[in-house]
Amino acid sequence: MLIIGITGGTGCGKTTVVDQIIGELPADEVAVISQDSYYKDLSHLTMEERVKVNFDHPNSIDFELLAQHLHDLKQGKTILQPVYSFVAHNRTKEFVETAPRKVVIVEGILIMTHPELRALFDIKIFVHADSDERLMRRLKRDIKERGRDLEEVLNRYQQTLKPMHEQFIEPTKEFADIIIPNNHYNTVAVDIVRTIINDKLN
Repeated sequence: MLIIGITGGTGCGKTTVVDQIIGELPADEVAVISQDSYYKDLSHLTMEERVKVNFDHPNSIDFELLAQHLHDLKQGKTILQPVYSFVAHNRTKEFVETAPRKVVIVEGILIMTHPELRALFDIKIFVHADSDERLMRRLKRDIKERGRDLEEVLNRYQQTLKPMHEQFIEPTKEFADIIIPNNHYNTVAVDIVRTIINDKLN
């Protein structure tokens, strides 16, 4: 099993890169796991308290469960991925059954901050994008898909997202095997990753 970690700041285009990589690969040989599914269960908090949680800090992620799930997949076991609701700021009671695949892609802004998780990645990719570009993408996504208003998104960006990026995410670039500039479609870097994956599959 080949495990690929793909990280970068919020709105950097990780999902686009993932889609480009898996676009020409057999669907039954690739699984994608999102860090967002592994936000800690906050059922013990009220909605008002959950809204105030810093979701851009590594402490918000259940890295132990994510690492355990990757170990389980490597051992040929099927896992039950949690399902997270961005509207409720909490896990739901649902799960996604995920079977082992030849290639597992793990994507998320904080996945390289955790040493045990980082050690499980055979390839580590950092997707870089300009900070203004990332903010614009975050604004569009959170307002359209996650039910946030403009003021809430901008406040979160200034108070937590930007400082957390500078403190935790940007420094993990040093662990990357490949850095993909994603201000525009980057075919060369993606083709290199595809080639590595195809070699593994064949």
